[in-house]
Amino acid sequence: MRKLVAFLLTGLALYGAYWFAANRLFDEGSYRKQVAFGSVFVPFGWAYALGFLGALVLLVLLYSLLYTALVNRLQGRRKSPWPLFLQGVTHLFLWVLILLVYYPVVQVVAASFDPTNNLFSFRRPDTGFLLVDAKVIPYLPNPSLENYAKLVEGVVLYPYQVALALLAGLALLGVGIVGLLRRLLAPEAWMDFWQGRLLFLMALLVFALALSLSPRQFTGQGTETKFLLWVRNTFLISGLTGLLAVLLTATAGYAFARFRHLPGRYPMLLFFIFVQMFPGFLALVAIYYLLSWLDLLNTFTGLVLAYSGGIISFGTWVYKGYLESISPSLEEAAMVDGATRWQVFTKILLPLSAPMFVFIFLLQFVGTYSEFVLANLVLTGVESWNVGVGLRSFTTGQFQTKWGVFAAASVLGSLPILFLFYGFQQYFVSGYTAGAVKE
Repeated sequence: MRKLVAFLLTGLALYGAYWFAANRLFDEGSYRKQVAFGSVFVPFGWAYALGFLGALVLLVLLYSLLYTALVNRLQGRRKSPWPLFLQGVTHLFLWVLILLVYYPVVQVVAASFDPTNNLFSFRRPDTGFLLVDAKVIPYLPNPSLENYAKLVEGVVLYPYQVALALLAGLALLGVGIVGLLRRLLAPEAWMDFWQGRLLFLMALLVFALALSLSPRQFTGQGTETKFLLWVRNTFLISGLTGLLAVLLTATAGYAFARFRHLPGRYPMLLFFIFVQMFPGFLALVAIYYLLSWLDLLNTFTGLVLAYSGGIISFGTWVYKGYLESISPSLEEAAMVDGATRWQVFTKILLPLSAPMFVFIFLLQFVGTYSEFVLANLVLTGVESWNVGVGLRSFTTGQFQTKWGVFAAASVLGSLPILFLFYGFQQYFVSGYTAGAVKE
């Protein structure tokens, strides 16, 4: 009885809030006068949206009551429906939140298939369907791959490059098949083995294809035809930066974790923490001056060196903490057997640290892949741009913005990061715990 009274009072409170908003808070006439050009006005549309959500909540409540009543009848016990109802409302809230988060992605993907830039025009569609007329659901009267075709127009591939692309596609297909088998069948060791090997093979083939491209192979007239060259530049910059970050953090992290009596160890660790307190763009003037003095402007070498310096402090702290989770007894046992400290580091700690190295590499690769500010400062030539700087070139003119090409380039540019996160997500989890021993 108490729960019924609480439910009725809640319903009355919601109705009171609706009545106050409808009659006192909102003025329909004033909102009709402020309708923007190309927009759709629905009087009290917020009330319809709240009513739709309320109907979904009532459906969840009805399902909870019916399911609980059926279970109680079959099992002969008394069980409350409210835990199931609260769980259903929580899932409903999470799904609404997921739709809101991924809604911009839907709009960008839809814009990539629209060659007329209709999604970004002020003209309102007249289809008779409210969500389409209001452009909540993308309106695509004539979808096509024209925007994607502009990105590869005039690109000449050599036969061995076509072979590399086909092999990478087959490796990706194999990864998808193994992933499907993992969903359908019980996970086994050979699935992890082959999925890891195929992902590694695909990454090697993609990097080999990217490095084999040269500016002479891009014969298109527009700026957008250099998109694959920008992807190649980004792969080269991010890959070298990731490898250099692993090299620097491996040696520095080992020194801080194992040489505890090293002179200046504690002040240097405090300095690393102090450096991370400041955003990286505060050093833009200093970086530009150093690169200009070293004659490294508009070069990949200068950008790689600038990127690598930013990961040292964070990567060293991460790898130092990882090494401290590995028992020193492994190293002591190897040194008793006659191994040197260098052999212990290279043959014992480095193999155990493979998940952490992959984590640091991916972290640096993803961070530099989407970086724009420093790349825009250092790289000035069209043929040396990365993906971020290249995408900005599509939005420079106020009335010459190529939104369709921009969206298509954004979709294609995000695919490598998507594949990296999907393929190597296990290293983001196991990188913190793998290699530890229990005593």
